[in-house]
Amino acid sequence: MPLYSISGGPGAGKTTLLRALRRAGFAGAAEVSRRLIRQQVARGTGLVPWQDLAGFAELALARMVAQHGRATRRGGVTFFDRGIPDILAYLAVAGLPVPPAYRAVAAAHPYHNPVFLAPPWPEIYVNDAERWQTAAEAENLFRALRATYLGLGYAVLELPRAPVAARVDFVRAMVAL
Repeated sequence: MPLYSISGGPGAGKTTLLRALRRAGFAGAAEVSRRLIRQQVARGTGLVPWQDLAGFAELALARMVAQHGRATRRGGVTFFDRGIPDILAYLAVAGLPVPPAYRAVAAAHPYHNPVFLAPPWPEIYVNDAERWQTAAEAENLFRALRATYLGLGYAVLELPRAPVAARVDFVRAMVAL
C-alpha cells in the first residue's frame, strides 16, 4: 500500500497534479491545510497560519494523521497533497520549535519513496484566500521542504515544470504504475 507525498512550496501545481492523478484512477488525499484554513476563518478562531502557526500546525497534524490512517486502511496506492513532514518544514521556516512529538509522528506515519517535490514555478504562482505567502516565501519553503524530507531519510524527486499530463507521466514512470 504505497502512500506517496507530493510536496513543494505553495503555488507549484501540487493540487492540479493530484486532481489529474485522481482522474487517472488513483486514490488521492486532498491538502488538509486549505480546508482547515477555510473552516478556521469561517469560525473566526484565529487558528490560521498567519496568526497562530503553532496552533494551526497542531490541528493540521491531527487531520493529516487521520488522513494517513484512512489511506493505510483502504490499501492501494494513494497520493497525498502534502505529507506530515511538511508541517515540520513550515514550523522551521517560521523560526518556531518543532516539537519532538511531531518528529515521532512523522516517523510513525511514513510515505513511500520517492517523495515528489514541486519546484517553485513563478509563471503559475498566484495568491488566493488560503495562499498568503509571497513568491520569495514559497521559494524558502521549497528549500526547507527539501531539507526536511532529506533529513528524514526520504528520496526526493523534483517534478518537472511541465504540463500536468507530462507530470502525471513522470510520476507514473517513477513509481512504475
